[in-house]
Amino acid sequence: MTPQGYREVELVCNRSSLLLHGGTEEERRCWAQEAARNFNVELVEVRQAAELPQALRQPNGVVFIPDVAKLGRDAQFVLLQCLRTQEERPKLVLGVSGSADAALARGTLREDLHYRLHKAQVDLQKDGLRDVLKSRWAQQAEQLALKAAAARAAEEAAREAAIARRPGTVTRIAPKQKKVSGGARAKAVSRNAAR
Repeated sequence: MTPQGYREVELVCNRSSLLLHGGTEEERRCWAQEAARNFNVELVEVRQAAELPQALRQPNGVVFIPDVAKLGRDAQFVLLQCLRTQEERPKLVLGVSGSADAALARGTLREDLHYRLHKAQVDLQKDGLRDVLKSRWAQQAEQLALKAAAARAAEEAAREAAIARRPGTVTRIAPKQKKVSGGARAKAVSRNAAR
């Protein structure tokens, strides 16, 4: 990440679009999924240029492109236009395999798109970042599993309660027993003994 730009942890939480390079495609996808969870939306993944116009119409979503260089320069221009003109747009997480500078040198990444995102870049190859991300994702996975287990337990309890209330269900209720005071009990015992 460039020193004058956003920090990695800020880019996960804010609405800024960014260029995510280095690391594996799965690591880039995990990063984008974390960003989508922060906004409580589903992640939309775009692999073909034809999918791009529909994906860009979701103003509150998170759109992940695993390798923007594979979409081609025309699709990158569409992304650039979206960043320049579309006021309400999704958060764009544009992945690049390898380094962004290498993609620029090969000509597979547009210079104007790179410049537009120069303050919002995350290099997954940066020393220590992968370890930080892996521990953060492991902690989030634990929290998601606990939340899912609690939701399943609440669902099961609600379903059991609904079955108990369903018409035609016979519910047996034990009759209340009368409380007998100590003096009354002695009289009842003596009457039973006399018989």
